[in-house]
Formats: sequence, structure tokens, C-alpha cells
Amino acid sequence: MRRRRGWGATTAVAGLVLLSGCASGPSLETRGEVTAPPGDSHHLVVGSAGFTESDLLAQMYLLLLEKAGYEAEILSVANRELYEPALESGQIDVVPEYAATFADWLNAKKNGADAKPVGSPDLDATMKALRGLAAPRGLTVLDPGKAVDQNAFAVTADYAAQHRLKTLSDLGKSGQKVRLAAGDECVQRPYCAPGLKKVYGIDITSVDPKGVGTTQAKKAVQSGQDQMVLTTSTDATLDDFGLVLLKDDKKLQNADYLVPVVNRSRAGSEGVAKALGRLNSVLTTADLASMNEQVDSWRRLPQDVARAYLEEKGLL
Repeated sequence: MRRRRGWGATTAVAGLVLLSGCASGPSLETRGEVTAPPGDSHHLVVGSAGFTESDLLAQMYLLLLEKAGYEAEILSVANRELYEPALESGQIDVVPEYAATFADWLNAKKNGADAKPVGSPDLDATMKALRGLAAPRGLTVLDPGKAVDQNAFAVTADYAAQHRLKTLSDLGKSGQKVRLAAGDECVQRPYCAPGLKKVYGIDITSVDPKGVGTTQAKKAVQSGQDQMVLTTSTDATLDDFGLVLLKDDKKLQNADYLVPVVNRSRAGSEGVAKALGRLNSVLTTADLASMNEQVDSWRRLPQDVARAYLEEKGLL
């Protein structure tokens, strides 16, 4: 449902030969479970998917690793189908990920596309499942922080004030008929229209297929054509359209907390975990939304925004 989840940016990398003889070791498919002990390579490659949020996180990871004494560089890849095998093989050492989404992706890779999802709104259960799937592939999932980037629903501030709405439960209790601007798949996805009806009792009359968090979708809600839009919790442009998020108070959405994932044999050391873990104590969802806005709306460079943020928080 989300562009960010698909790692759909097209910043291609010339010369990235996945699972080739140039990699540091064979893949899981060719040698079974990976059992190498945690490693501590001096030179680390940080993966980015080339969209704003991923670029910002990769830049912060790089700066924190350099602060800890590592040499680091950033490598942008086109999609998860490329980056995840590169992470297993050691061509990429660390990437920013989303807990529930990555858990479901690894689960589908292991058990097939029709496998029952293992990601859930429960962060502890999601992390347990994710780590269990990642470890046999030679990957270590570090601790999540406070920041979460998940599906979210917004209405106009005027509409929220008129109907006294702060949460999705409030909207359900209001009895308002709601036309939802979202991706066309929202009609079937359990965390979208069906979930809003079942969990919150919201009367979704139809789904207006204008995409997830697109300008077109937000304008449809702003104009009153639609009453609510599916976007993301780190959307930095809601104020521009007079929109506010309604709290997912019954936790319909999965626990897509940001987590660093590392290649255990190259970056599984305590030093790497400690360096990246420093971000966990400060980075919030609101902080990430603000940084996204600075890049997307103010046209600042991700590396400049990342450095300024870390300096402001006393991490550099």
C-alpha cells in the first residue's frame, strides 16, 4: 500500500552483482543457515533505497558510525529484492528497515507469498518473529527506537473540530459516512477499509482510488470531495492541506517501528549496535516527519538535514 514499503526509488547502482563470487560468502539458499559469529569490519556500507526517509536515515547511520570510528559509505539500491540479498552476502552491511513490513517480507521469502503474516500491532511479537526469520540468514536486527512510520488516516482540522474527532474510535462513534481517498487495494486490505469498518465501526461508503498520501488524495479531502485520506505517520505535508491525523487508538496498524538491520558477520558487533542505538533515545516520529519536510518541501539536502539534527541532539 505504501511507496516507502516497496523501496521503489530507482537510484540504480552500477556494479552491484548480487550473490556473486565477489560477495563475502554464499547465500542462505546455497549453504543453509548462516552461523558465522558477530563481526566488526572497519569499513561499512550503509544501504539506502533512495527515497527521502531512507536517505535521511542512511545519512544519520553513516555519521553515527563515523563518530564511533568506523569508515562508512552509502550505497543506494533500487528495491528490497536487490538490497536484502546484498545485505545477506555482505555487499551491504546495514540498512534502515520497518519491523512489521520486513518481518512479513522475510516470512514470504521463506514460506511463500501466501504465508500468514507475522507482523502485527504488537511490537514485541513482531520483533521476535523478525529476529527469528533474520538470524538464519546471517542478519541481526538491532533494537527499535521511538519512531514509527506506518499507515495513518487524516481528516481536515475543520471536520475534526465539527465532529469532535481525535481518534478513529471517535469517527466510528460519530456515525459519519466517510468516503476514503486511498490506493485501490484499500478495498481489500485488512488494515484499510475492512479494518476501519470492523475495528472502529467507521461507515466507509467507498474508496476513492487516488493513491496513498498523494497530493491528489489530500486535495480531495481538503475540498470536501472525500472525508478522509490514507497517508503515513511521517507525512510532512498535512499542515499544507489543513489536515490532521486521527489516532489509531485500537492499534489497527502494524508495528512498523524503524530498526537497523545488519550483516552479522561484518557489522554484528557491540560497537555498531551502540553507535546506531544512540539514535533510539532521541528520534521520534515527529522528528522524522519534520526532516522529511525539510528535504521534500524546503529542498534541503538529506546529508545537511541529518547532520543538523544529530548536532542539535548532541550526538555529533
